[in-house]
Amino acid sequence: MTIRNPVEWTNDVAIQTAHALRSAGHVFLHTAEDAPTGLPEVRRIEISDLKEVLMRGLRDFGAYRTDVIFICLIYPLAGLVIAQFTLRLELLPLLFPLISGFALIGPFAAAGLYEMSRRQEQGQPVSWVDAFGVFSSPSFAAIIKLGLVLLGIFLLWLAVAMGIYFLTFGLAMPTSITSFFTDVFTTTAGWVMIGVGVTVGFLFALLVLAISVVSFPLLLDRPVSIWTAMRTSVRAVMLNPIPMLGWGLIVAASLVLGAIPFLVGLIVVMPVLGHATWHLYRKVVA
Repeated sequence: MTIRNPVEWTNDVAIQTAHALRSAGHVFLHTAEDAPTGLPEVRRIEISDLKEVLMRGLRDFGAYRTDVIFICLIYPLAGLVIAQFTLRLELLPLLFPLISGFALIGPFAAAGLYEMSRRQEQGQPVSWVDAFGVFSSPSFAAIIKLGLVLLGIFLLWLAVAMGIYFLTFGLAMPTSITSFFTDVFTTTAGWVMIGVGVTVGFLFALLVLAISVVSFPLLLDRPVSIWTAMRTSVRAVMLNPIPMLGWGLIVAASLVLGAIPFLVGLIVVMPVLGHATWHLYRKVVA
């Protein structure tokens, strides 16, 4: 495998981002089949409702914990592969953006969990196999398209994160893990990078929250267009800014805790958040 320099790598990421966004752009160009025919009603919720949806998520996890743990083993394994990938390619500055950026594609990755909660709500028998019922959903193509939108945002975040590193530390890559963490936490440039990176990352997370907090469950539940799903999600956030911001913080904090140690906690965190997201959707969308 050829090790590319940072400029080549960033250029490749930019190209891949352009391709992903171009694919995602088709979502917004379809007018005949995707034109929204009506928006679902959005309800107001309170901060206290977040506790209820989390408890319901825990209940679903408790009912199907063996099944969902089997499925969610992929999340820590994928995280460890990502970490190994960055170390082998000497791309240490991308280690945190890659892991934290998982939250940007998390709503898509949890689609199978939404399907399990949907079936459970309807009184149908549920097992881990039913998570793959997403593939037979009439909205599967729309779910993939919306997933491409999130992928494009994720790739753009990686490119921006690498750009922030270059602006603060220059083009030279760290020579070791020790030197990298020393530079990040003991130098002015490192603290500037952390501050800018966290701020920009928050904006990316806010964008994804706005367009996807209820989009995927809505697509699974009803025959709506992508436009309708995204607009409904944005309306839900605008109507409930404080609860939705609180939900975003809960998700972020849970993913951080789930990453300790060695991402093993994601085996529990992901299914609980996935099931809870379905119940949040039920609370918000009439």
